[in-house]
Amino acid sequence: MNVFYVINGRRVKRYFLVLVGLLFTAGIVYAEKDNISVFAPPQTAAIYSVPTDKKVVALTFDISWGEKRAEPILEVLKEKGVTNVTFFLSAPWSQAHPDIVKKIVDAGYEVGSHGHKHDNYSKLSDEEIRQQIQTAHSILGDVTGKSPNLIRLPNGDFDKRVLRIADELNYKVIQWDTDSFDWTNPGPDKIVNRVVSKAHPGDIILMHASDSCEQTHEALPVIIDKLRDDGYDFATVSQLIEQTEVKGQTVRDKSSSVLSNSLPKEF
Repeated sequence: MNVFYVINGRRVKRYFLVLVGLLFTAGIVYAEKDNISVFAPPQTAAIYSVPTDKKVVALTFDISWGEKRAEPILEVLKEKGVTNVTFFLSAPWSQAHPDIVKKIVDAGYEVGSHGHKHDNYSKLSDEEIRQQIQTAHSILGDVTGKSPNLIRLPNGDFDKRVLRIADELNYKVIQWDTDSFDWTNPGPDKIVNRVVSKAHPGDIILMHASDSCEQTHEALPVIIDKLRDDGYDFATVSQLIEQTEVKGQTVRDKSSSVLSNSLPKEF
């Protein structure tokens, strides 16, 4: 038995046009794949730096314990006339040293949260994460008289849950692009060289004012002078964010987040 197929020309033409349209759309999506996220809900991410052509950087200092290093750093900043700096203070330290906190606040420096317990928050439950951030928020508000909205998590550790909860509590999670590794006490010259060689426009620079960091106050004046010689100005983290749109960053979970206890090869 012979079987005959009748081909409808109009239908074929219709299918052909649909296929061409699909291929055309697919081509546009592929070509614009880097921009297509504009139409998607924004993904909460940590801020490592901001995109800007201006030669401006943010000096940031974490403090979680001790009373010997913070004041020498404050003295250097005052002597050098650096007025825009961000300090990330842990809540227990702030409670124990309200006099130093007052000096930071009175100098006009920005204060962000460094959390409460110095634990890796990615190991905590959702409720524990929320409690840690809120406890620190309450304490820092009482000690400084201001409510912080920036947080640098202990050890720089976070996952997507931490980012989500911080965002729900109206906090921006602040990381860094340049780590001074001052906490390793490698010598003032190495701290200076590392910071100055890696600094770039929109950079957030990580330093420490805890007692374990014995050389930061020695390296700091040289860092300030060299960055100024290179044409850089200083801004708080908030000022840095305000003057430019925050650069999109891929959300990194615990396995790939930037932790401050991993040493670079030169150290």
